[in-house]
Amino acid sequence: MKNKVLVTGGTGYIGSHTVVELQNEGFDVFIIDNLANSDKKVLDGIKSITGIKPVFEEFDLCDYDRLHAFFTLNPDIESIIHFAAYKAVGESVEKPVLYYYNNIVSLLNLMKCMQEFRIPSMVFSSSCTVYGQPDVLPVSEDSPVQEAVSPYGNTKQIGEEIIRDTIHAHQDLKAISLRYFNPIGAHPSAYIGELPIGEPENLVPYITQTASGIRDELRVFGDDYDTPDGSCIRDYLHVVDLAQAHVVALKRLLEGQNKDNYEVFNLGTGKGVSVFAVIESFERVSGKKLKYRVVDRRAGDIEKIWADPSLANKEMGWATRYSLDDAMKSAWDWELNYRNMK
Repeated sequence: MKNKVLVTGGTGYIGSHTVVELQNEGFDVFIIDNLANSDKKVLDGIKSITGIKPVFEEFDLCDYDRLHAFFTLNPDIESIIHFAAYKAVGESVEKPVLYYYNNIVSLLNLMKCMQEFRIPSMVFSSSCTVYGQPDVLPVSEDSPVQEAVSPYGNTKQIGEEIIRDTIHAHQDLKAISLRYFNPIGAHPSAYIGELPIGEPENLVPYITQTASGIRDELRVFGDDYDTPDGSCIRDYLHVVDLAQAHVVALKRLLEGQNKDNYEVFNLGTGKGVSVFAVIESFERVSGKKLKYRVVDRRAGDIEKIWADPSLANKEMGWATRYSLDDAMKSAWDWELNYRNMK
């Protein structure tokens, strides 16, 4: 009998790629998503890749009654991967109440249902933003969690605290928080990829939309940071590598391989890459010259961060396989395929 797993936010960017990897591994997947920042057509892309269209429910996790009714009808769900959250750093600075309400209430509702319906395992989509601007690089799991520089980052810190405290009080529950760095790229099939609603907040979809003529130009937020070329540095990992890490983490919980009821892992390549280097990679793999302009720094952005992923490498046996060029090529292939399908 297949393991049944609920993926919240499963039509989103990382969620949809994780659903593909779960179905490829034989899991029976249920998705809840309110489609606030995704498109239902993603389900067709998932089916094109895996041959299976996952069960889909459209509603908001902040609606506790709907969520409770869902678990009442599906009492044999054994685990949850929780992606559903608003995630734009800049927008969270402008709309903090929206972010705190959505990201925290949805998690609290899930935790209440986990207890009532005896769902023992959760993988939580956390973020490197919990580290703020680290004093020491690369960042390990032992690095101090600093004051968040954005409401979004703070919701991830609070989310981890909620999960940790709940598990401490309920020893029959266990969870893994995956603190990932900057996912980019698309599935190699080009059937699914990063498709934000409206103007992209993330770098790579803005690059591909600019190259395809959807946007007039890319804005680079600052070239006066204390970095080799003046632009921000991040640890960019391929979304398929990231999706596979969620499957590995879930199996770790289901098979009882976890060493503690609550564990945390950093997911990244271990390499810091600047914004200008990402642009160069795109130009290299696409053969297109990108139009961009340097503008003022953006509120909520940190200067530089990259991961020490050695704990995830050692404990979970997970490591990234795809290069920056691989990721940028897959993002461009997805952009071209999506525009052709419209």
